Amino acid sequence: MNIVDTAVAAGQFNTLAAALDAADLIPTLKGDGPFTVFAPTDEAFAKLPAGTVESLLKPENRDQLITILTYHVVSGKVMAKDVVNLSEAKTLNGMDIAIKVIDGKVRINDATVVAADVATSNGVIHIVDTVILPN
Repeated sequence: MNIVDTAVAAGQFNTLAAALDAADLIPTLKGDGPFTVFAPTDEAFAKLPAGTVESLLKPENRDQLITILTYHVVSGKVMAKDVVNLSEAKTLNGMDIAIKVIDGKVRINDATVVAADVATSNGVIHIVDTVILPN
């Protein structure tokens, strides 16, 4: 299964799936890739200030939503064993994310990777506990 179908089947990425749909990024992430996605769970989206998700899903905020979502995607298949050797990575939106290992846990900016190396047919998913927002 590709990244999108894997995330949908997992059942904990309903908000992410809705956001990808609103941003029209599903065809991209169903494409050949490979992609590495730092996927925020529904709980991660719920930690955003009230109304944030609803606002981002509005058509007039599509560009901002695309910027945020593509900030969670790195080109190529970067497994956890490789992520820990990086200090940063360039995302699909062209901005860098900071990568640190603190107390044995991988941190992507302010997010912690809670599950790594979820294999898909066109890349890999690392599950994060926080939505990563570009500065």
